[in-house]
Amino acid sequence: MSKLFEILQKIRNKPGMYIGSTSVSDLFHFLVGFKTALRELGIAATKEEMDFYREFQPWVQKKYHVSTSNSWAKIIMLHCANEQECFNTFYKLLDEFQNRNKNVGRNLSEEQAYRGDKYNLEEVIGR
Repeated sequence: MSKLFEILQKIRNKPGMYIGSTSVSDLFHFLVGFKTALRELGIAATKEEMDFYREFQPWVQKKYHVSTSNSWAKIIMLHCANEQECFNTFYKLLDEFQNRNKNVGRNLSEEQAYRGDKYNLEEVIGR
């Protein structure tokens, strides 16, 4: 597991210990600092971490049907009543984001099985 996802799991379980409260704003600022610290220390991001850093923001924008320069945290905050609800929403979105490729493959496979298609998944996705 990557350092990013290890610390995210620790924060999820004990937010008060790591970021002070169950706040998506505090979580966002912590993650910005965490990324900066790793870069300053010369620790390279894993493929999964780079996927999060590059794709989570546009994925959240697409999920909420918005086009903005605001952070993913601000987008989430527009759809929640308070910081704690936003914090919990972030982790639901993170789980969904991390499983998005698995779900695409499963959904395509189920649809192909239903239609009786014998296409290779890579052919369907176009890779």
